[in-house]
Amino acid sequence: MPIAVITSKGQMTLPKTIRDSLALKPADRVVLVMEGNHAILYPLRGTILDAAASVKSPAGKKPLDFRAVRGEVQRRIAKRAVTRGR
Repeated sequence: MPIAVITSKGQMTLPKTIRDSLALKPADRVVLVMEGNHAILYPLRGTILDAAASVKSPAGKKPLDFRAVRGEVQRRIAKRAVTRGR
């Protein structure tokens, strides 16, 4: 069983067997998902929109609509910019 050590800065190096199994290369990104008291590591491939169906809403009932979330963030930023511009 591969073991990783957490540094004082909270960093760790994934063991080579894990990197090879997941085909991870330097600068690749991974997502850590908490399930109970376990953390599950998934390679992040593509864009965040590709992963949209795997992320649950805060209520845990249905997947988040990342396009709607992005639109809401853009509206709030635009509103803040207009308010500061006055």
